[in-house]
Amino acid sequence: MAVPRPASSQGRAIERAAPRRARLLLLVPALGFIGLVAAFALGLRNDPSLVPSPLVGKSVPVFDLPPVNGRTLGLSSRDLRGQVSLVNVFASWCVACREEHPLLMQLAHAGIVPIQGLDYKDKPADGSRWLAAMGDPYTRTGADIDGRVGIDWGVYGVPESFVVDRRGIIVYKQIGPITPEILDRRIGPLIARLRAIPAPGTAGR
Repeated sequence: MAVPRPASSQGRAIERAAPRRARLLLLVPALGFIGLVAAFALGLRNDPSLVPSPLVGKSVPVFDLPPVNGRTLGLSSRDLRGQVSLVNVFASWCVACREEHPLLMQLAHAGIVPIQGLDYKDKPADGSRWLAAMGDPYTRTGADIDGRVGIDWGVYGVPESFVVDRRGIIVYKQIGPITPEILDRRIGPLIARLRAIPAPGTAGR
């Protein structure tokens, strides 16, 4: 009967290394996934507007709101059809809104796009006083006192802004304040492209 030979030192080393290689191979996908998650989280922290919105590409939610105190024109989903518009969600208690507001005033004075204001979870008198003090860039305002319309729009913080095309379709969502860079690189060019598209029924005239 043949007597088994003892394994060589080289063979034993290969046998010991095999499980380690297997464990390393199993770690590679996990490390890759962790890296992707970290990169995504870092991107969101640096640019929160990268958070996707399920409403982009869909019609604006159906709503009808009264105006902020002292204003005559309320805001409804019907008002967001027929022209390209920028819907801005703001509140008197929002610190970042105060930083964004001068840019909205400049945009309104330039007449580039009508800006519609959604006053989110604000006390009626507070919203009115805030606009009186800061200036009113809005064509129309809607007082969303209980925040239900904001929920339908997917709002979870203010300020937020939405670009809406002539058909009443949401084409872009901005989370956080609009900055000059965001206006120049994203929102401004997008509005220009949308306004260049002929309104339904006018092509060829």
